[in-house]
Amino acid sequence: MTVNFRTAAITDEFSPDIEIATRSMSEIGMTGAELRMVFGKNIVGLTDEELDRAMGIVRDHGLEIVSIASPLLKCALPDAPEVDARFQKDMFAATQTYADQPGLAARAFEIAKRTGARIIRVFSYWRTVRPEECLDRIVEALGSLAHQAAQHDLIVALENEHACNIATGAETARVLAAVDHPNLKIVWDPANALVSGETPFPDGYRRLPPGRIAHVHAKDCQRQDGKLVWGPLGEGLIDWTGQVDALAQDGYAGWISLETHWQGPRGDKHEASMICGRKLQGLAQAA
Repeated sequence: MTVNFRTAAITDEFSPDIEIATRSMSEIGMTGAELRMVFGKNIVGLTDEELDRAMGIVRDHGLEIVSIASPLLKCALPDAPEVDARFQKDMFAATQTYADQPGLAARAFEIAKRTGARIIRVFSYWRTVRPEECLDRIVEALGSLAHQAAQHDLIVALENEHACNIATGAETARVLAAVDHPNLKIVWDPANALVSGETPFPDGYRRLPPGRIAHVHAKDCQRQDGKLVWGPLGEGLIDWTGQVDALAQDGYAGWISLETHWQGPRGDKHEASMICGRKLQGLAQAA
């Protein structure tokens, strides 16, 4: 079986300047863009005018906006066990709290419709010391978002995030079993599962129903001095060749989107993303 997966990237992984980012992404053969930080703001904080400007830049470089990398449910869950302090909580200029989530969701749906993106990424609240005790409320929140997404003909996709309550393939599978809704799917991030202590491929991946994977994030980890650190894609601990082959065998038809995280050999994030982006192009075309 030969599958040429479409590739994308979160633009601010290449550069905070969306013009530089999208030009570079296009140069290495990517055809999709995922929006998270634009013009120094989180995507949900853009005005309509700023959003239209960003859309024009993306499209001028021949890219399609495929996903809104929103911070939905990336906040503390009230009246829950204490938040696990071991994990860094990256917000990418988002400041919303639990009380802000309904308005945040409404804006994310507006942005997706305006840009033509089919997918809105969501999370599962900051990881607590007893994440299993949060499952029922996570299920309730995701069920509500899926219902809203259906009304907009969109997909909300839960990312397994090591700093949130649903971090591994096994935890993700439990949520999907509890929320059997066609408009709730997942962003599968093998590296996040690895950081969470799971072997992402084949173990974590094989727990997931392939038909509910809407999007895939690509990054990699290495072990240095006994600790996991971000590294160049395809040269770390994740079997990316096996993972991409399995996606092809399972009929995955979505995008593989680069989320570099690695700072590069000289501390140059743009250089790091160009290196990883070219590697991703090779992986995506070899399936």
